[in-house]
Amino acid sequence: MQTQQAQQVQRTLPTIPPTTSDIRTPDSAPPRATARAWAGLAALALALLLLAVDATVLDLAIPAISADLAPSTTQLLWIIDVYSFVLAGLLVMMGNLGDRIGRRRLLLIGAAGFGLASLLAAWSVSPEMLIAARVLQGVAGATLMPATLGLIRAMFLDPRQRTIAIAVWSAMAGGGAAAGPLLGGWLLEHFWWGSVFLVNVPVMLVLIAVGPLLVPESRDPNPGRFDVVSALLSMSALVPLVYAIKETAAHGFSPVATVVGVIGAAAGIAFVRRQRRVEQPMLDLRLFALPRFRTAVLTNLLAVFALAGVLFFGSQYLQLVLGRSPMQAGVLLLPGLAASVLASLAAAWLVRFWRPGLVLAVSLAVAALGAVAFLWLTPEATSTTAFIIGFLLIGAGTGIALTVSADLVVSSAPVARAGAAAAISETAYETGVALGVAVLGSAVMAVFRNGIDLTHVPADGMGQASESLGAATHFARELPEAVRSAFLASAHESFLDGMHLAAIGTAVIMAVAAVIAFRLRADRAH
Repeated sequence: MQTQQAQQVQRTLPTIPPTTSDIRTPDSAPPRATARAWAGLAALALALLLLAVDATVLDLAIPAISADLAPSTTQLLWIIDVYSFVLAGLLVMMGNLGDRIGRRRLLLIGAAGFGLASLLAAWSVSPEMLIAARVLQGVAGATLMPATLGLIRAMFLDPRQRTIAIAVWSAMAGGGAAAGPLLGGWLLEHFWWGSVFLVNVPVMLVLIAVGPLLVPESRDPNPGRFDVVSALLSMSALVPLVYAIKETAAHGFSPVATVVGVIGAAAGIAFVRRQRRVEQPMLDLRLFALPRFRTAVLTNLLAVFALAGVLFFGSQYLQLVLGRSPMQAGVLLLPGLAASVLASLAAAWLVRFWRPGLVLAVSLAVAALGAVAFLWLTPEATSTTAFIIGFLLIGAGTGIALTVSADLVVSSAPVARAGAAAAISETAYETGVALGVAVLGSAVMAVFRNGIDLTHVPADGMGQASESLGAATHFARELPEAVRSAFLASAHESFLDGMHLAAIGTAVIMAVAAVIAFRLRADRAH
């Protein structure tokens, strides 16, 4: 029944006139990529490298930012996840825009914008200024991500080569995440926290210089009218919904969060109805009737949900609970992030022998086991081994899952709609990042605030002491020696209780996703 439904949906997808590279006889193989295409892939990977480095560098910089700018818990969460909120809200629109004006052109515009926003972030003097800079980074990042994956779909028409190219693309995300803690740790030990944003500038300059030479322009030959209403509705749906989830997770139900959530839900319903009605939708919802497509999007979101949440509270655990320096924390994160790189590359080999659903299911189950390992974390230095093992399993599992799911998504769409399909995949990715930080981070902070012992804390300092683990660590320096140790022990135990709750939730989510993926019976998406 599912196969018949999928075939019917595939027949109803819009017919796109073939480009020159698409024309071939029924008996001929798809054209293979040239040396220039592979060199272009390296240039595209630079953009993704930048975004991945930026994400993990910022996780390590949280304690330094907290000490310098003194943001509240809400501001700290916004500094981390407003980038993902804005990026996720704009991805669908930018993916369609790239299909129209040219994906390479949009990529280069985004590179320049991201570099300028990074300069603003580096010299921020207040939490509000840093949040604004992160918003601008999100706008620029939304132009980069669908453009890279959409260009890969257009440049690599041979299915096996495309899988390898997407594996390299995904591995670069893991490689950037692996390089981020080491680079960020070194920068934070030698310079101020703003230096972690400056690493973006030279990478962007290289991309702007080599992009026009190595990456061919690609666009939809018949893009149709740009749907401004759909673009506004897509932004008006996702950002309020994620905000409402974040606020509810952090502070419980409130009238403001409820109203914002209802507004986002209403915008989402209006967006879906419009996409079903217009002749050329911005987001082709018919693709979700394909079992492999919707499963791939869901597993993409849930895999990065786990990874983003672990990076958010894991870096704080290593530095503020175990007392590691930023550089040492980066080294401890490296095995898991390196496992993500190797697993991404291995995914292209695994799908040759096993169906994608089985590969996805096993990889998500491995990530679930990694989350379970975090239940053995303690304030003692001996629990470092449990952290490394747990994060290694999460990195390996999510590395495979992200590669396979991205390949399934982009191979489901016609080449001329590559940007729109890539935008769906990247929207799921960034929504997962935002939700991982918002939900898991807020859950950890909620348990922390409810569990910390404020018995010996002066009344005027209770708010500051319970604001975040970084604030509690800083506040402890002002306490008398007699109560300082007990207060810090309480803070560490409360933070760990929150981490254990988040670990249980992550394991359950990964296990459910594994079951959903295992039921995917569709053969390879190629």
